[in-house]
Amino acid sequence: MNTEDADPRELAALRAAFDVDDGGASALGWEKVRAFEAEHGIVLPEPYRTFVAEITDGSYQGPPEFGLLALGELPQGSQSDPADRDLSKPFPLTEAWLWEEDDDEPDLDAVFEHGSIVLGTDGCAMDWHLIVTGPHRGHVWQITDVGALPFGAEFGYTTGTSGFAGWVAHWAAGREWFDAAAP
Repeated sequence: MNTEDADPRELAALRAAFDVDDGGASALGWEKVRAFEAEHGIVLPEPYRTFVAEITDGSYQGPPEFGLLALGELPQGSQSDPADRDLSKPFPLTEAWLWEEDDDEPDLDAVFEHGSIVLGTDGCAMDWHLIVTGPHRGHVWQITDVGALPFGAEFGYTTGTSGFAGWVAHWAAGREWFDAAAP
């Protein structure tokens, strides 16, 4: 997973998966992407960065179930308050974590509000986040009201490839999100 340089093959696969044929009209553009990054003190990981700048900034079609949110948006009923989000602070998790199975609970507010942008929701408080700061920068996580799981074959639960492009490819292939046995 390369979070620093956009791979042309990944960008082509992203264009095909979202079937965007509007000449870039639904893209955010580089000026707005850079302004968002400056406002939040981050640099978005590739290929998501180029995706929102040149391909599309959100989509009614998935992933996830209710479509891809525009950069910086939160799903209706989000557990996070936009005013409390701090993307420059590192996302605190590095491995799957279920709240109810752990007595030593990390700061839940930090899990929901630090170091990630919300890609969208599958409903019922099951949101997908792209990690933008911290050790898992570039990885996609599903964060719910009961726990958090990283997406990618190396973490178990799925056969999909890590990162935004791998997450989209898994969805575009029609696979279930968690199509592997738990580790």
